[in-house]
Amino acid sequence: MTTRLQNPDGLPASVTRPAYRRDALTTGILHLGPGAFFRAHLAVYTDDVLGKDTRWGIEAVSLRSTDVVDHLNEQNGLYNLLVRDTAGTTARVIGSIVKARAAVPDPAGLLARLADPAIRIVSLTVTEKAYGLDPRTGGLDLAHPDIAADLANPTKPRGVIGYIVAGLAARRALGLTPFTPLSCDNLPGNGAVLKRLTLEFAERVDASLRHWIEETVPFPSTMVDRITPASTDETYADAERLTGQTDLAAIETEPFSQWVIEDHFADGRPAWEAAGAVMVSDVSAYEKMKLRMLNGAHSLLAYLGFIAGHEFIRDTMQDAALKSLAERHMEAAARTLDPVSGIDLGAYASDLIARFENRAIAHRTYQIAMDGTQKLPQRLLQPATEALARGEDAETFAIAVAGWMRYATGLDRDGKPYELRDPRAAEIAELLSGSEKDSGSISRALFSLPGLFPGALTSNAAWTSRVEQALADLLRENRISA
Repeated sequence: MTTRLQNPDGLPASVTRPAYRRDALTTGILHLGPGAFFRAHLAVYTDDVLGKDTRWGIEAVSLRSTDVVDHLNEQNGLYNLLVRDTAGTTARVIGSIVKARAAVPDPAGLLARLADPAIRIVSLTVTEKAYGLDPRTGGLDLAHPDIAADLANPTKPRGVIGYIVAGLAARRALGLTPFTPLSCDNLPGNGAVLKRLTLEFAERVDASLRHWIEETVPFPSTMVDRITPASTDETYADAERLTGQTDLAAIETEPFSQWVIEDHFADGRPAWEAAGAVMVSDVSAYEKMKLRMLNGAHSLLAYLGFIAGHEFIRDTMQDAALKSLAERHMEAAARTLDPVSGIDLGAYASDLIARFENRAIAHRTYQIAMDGTQKLPQRLLQPATEALARGEDAETFAIAVAGWMRYATGLDRDGKPYELRDPRAAEIAELLSGSEKDSGSISRALFSLPGLFPGALTSNAAWTSRVEQALADLLRENRISA
């Protein structure tokens, strides 16, 4: 019987382990959202630099479930990072997480940590829908359950914005330097979005608090990139095979990793640049490149691949038509971009195709397809608007949107239902329940979803006609009755 991963000593020589004394670590980062991406990205960059500065250990906090927290604490915060490529799989034990906690059973404990001057950075990977962003206004969604609950009771928050504001309020009351909120979610201008929502929330609680935050708290934006599928039984089996120890917190990822960070921090930061991060004054050009070329192509492949019966992105790349479409889409997306310092966009696109083709990475199309209404604007709709304004036909964007609309019907190619896993799923279902099953009716219904499609797209008859025709093709080819 194997033992749980609790001590990196005694592991096989082939397993990379922390290059520092873990008992010397102190906590300087509190991270909200200890999911797989955080453990494949920020936690790894931090692990790389703790040998030079042990003050930046991480306390990882889940605002909802306790499973990951329990597994990490049972393993003294250790977990395996499996890096997969066609040459094989390697294991590395990451030790940067000092402790994990769940907020639900102990919200007061989390508030106390947010007020602790030892915590100098509060980082986030909570997904777009957790921010409580109203896509119609760009401000707070006052109907979002967490936002509504936290505004009603701001001293006992449950959501990410509520906790950040409460933590900053406590720092201000104690006369402490604020922590730096650091978003690592796939939102355009993620730092600016977090700042806007935090200020709006604070204004509704205490106008003077809002002013203090605006004057003293930096909200750096970041661009993050590393394909990280959800862990599976195979992940855990390979971790045990490579290490000889059971690890229920193990994750898998690709060799590639990129992190671009605006270098604005209130009270210091780890030397992440020593681990390969790029520190800049403005991240927007890099972020737009990644959202439009990588994430936009990912969404296109996810919707079209899923409804065609492809389980993984790597499978879509075996479909010559889908691979060609992805390449054309990246070219179209690149034409909407300004030059990006140090980046050849053609080479970047080629590298993306190679990453998508990595047969060792099992990234499910269904996983990427979730939360479409949160992802479409920055990945597809805004660049489509810009392409049309430049006099282009934005054809691949129309096909991708048609793919989302086909996916939004909630029926697979054999007519079996599946869960959309979208925060606006109920609205989508209501709109479609009142429409016929032909492409024109479906597209008109979904174009009317409030706050999603820009008027410059819905008023462009040629482009909406392209979407409708592509949707008709998808409905016909996938045997859903039109």
